[in-house]
Amino acid sequence: MKLLKSSRQKYKQALRDKAIKRAKTRIILAGKQPEDFCVEDLEVVVQEEEEKLKSEIKEKGFLAVLALLGISWIG
Repeated sequence: MKLLKSSRQKYKQALRDKAIKRAKTRIILAGKQPEDFCVEDLEVVVQEEEEKLKSEIKEKGFLAVLALLGISWIG
């Protein structure tokens, strides 16, 4: 059980770190600096990036299962 908690924590931390990197990139591409935002606004941007990452992971997992079953997805 302890191993499962540890793995889950590592997953959440890795997801959070990736979301923070994406949020920084998104802010810079918008022509701003992270320092231009308050903590609450930064948290919202990071949360949005986390949700995008979770969605991408689910989609890729679904496509992997289809590939394993030999089903092609065109679209």
